Amino acid sequence: MKKLVVVFGLLALAATGAQAQVYKSVDEHGNVTYTDEASSGGEPVDVKPVTTVTLPKAEQVKAFEERQKKEEGSKQKASARYSRVAFNSPENDSAFHSGSGDMTFAVSSQPGLRPGDLFEVSLDGQPIGQNASGQFPISNVFRGTHNASVRIVDKDGSIVQEGQTITFTIHRPSVQN
Repeated sequence: MKKLVVVFGLLALAATGAQAQVYKSVDEHGNVTYTDEASSGGEPVDVKPVTTVTLPKAEQVKAFEERQKKEEGSKQKASARYSRVAFNSPENDSAFHSGSGDMTFAVSSQPGLRPGDLFEVSLDGQPIGQNASGQFPISNVFRGTHNASVRIVDKDGSIVQEGQTITFTIHRPSVQN
């Protein structure tokens, strides 16, 4: 407890910003004393400056929280701009033949895209393109099962709304077949 009081005392001295010298002395019983007065056997101690933080006023905190709520509400309204973002083709869980691996993704939204927004389609987690037309031709897709996803992004590339994810399988001839 005594050490705790001494530590708080040191912190209080350092926090005042005063450049007073602090001395440490140890008596014959091992008790440590810190003081700002030089005494016989006292050693000077370097006290490092203490970092202080000025807290904002309650009005500033309240104003900040209100701005955050407004921004959050705007984001929720923005994300609800589209009632549907989905693939028109291929259909989910579909399988089809494509000798060359060429195919086209067709996507749409309800309501239609707003100015500045774009569709972005990804195949197996890798973006394949962005456009406003909703048509995404792609070549040489390997045979097997794949996942595709669509979302709408704004002109800055920020996600406006996530859309549908589908799974499909492409059958292609093999060199061995």
